[in-house]
Amino acid sequence: MSLGPVELLVLKIPGNRFTGEIMPALRDLVDSNTIGIIDILLAVTDDEGNVSAVEVSEDEDAYRVLQPIVKEIEGLLTPADIEALGKQLGPNSSAAVMLFENKWATRFRDAVLGAKGEVVMFERIPRQVIEAMMEEPEPAAVA
Repeated sequence: MSLGPVELLVLKIPGNRFTGEIMPALRDLVDSNTIGIIDILLAVTDDEGNVSAVEVSEDEDAYRVLQPIVKEIEGLLTPADIEALGKQLGPNSSAAVMLFENKWATRFRDAVLGAKGEVVMFERIPRQVIEAMMEEPEPAAVA
């Protein structure tokens, strides 16, 4: 099986209020074969900021919402993986921790390899870096 670049994404929802509002956008990404979800784990903090992990398969509501777009949860993320999130989330917050494959990059990489090409670098540039670069004045022309 060809596997493309895999990324870890943590989405914080203050107040433990997942509304499902992001689900249509996530479904579009999966349905268009842009990404493939490998694993999802939910993290919830209490009043003191103590974090606990919730396996999607163990939460009936989460499973019902996510099952149509996550064909098979691999179990790569574990509750131990999210313990460090507690301090970052703060009290009474939730997070979805997701591993996903960039399927668009897999298809492109396979085409490049099929053409005997080689991927020599693949790196994500943070949005803030690009914005800072775009705000920099252009260098003066040398006469």
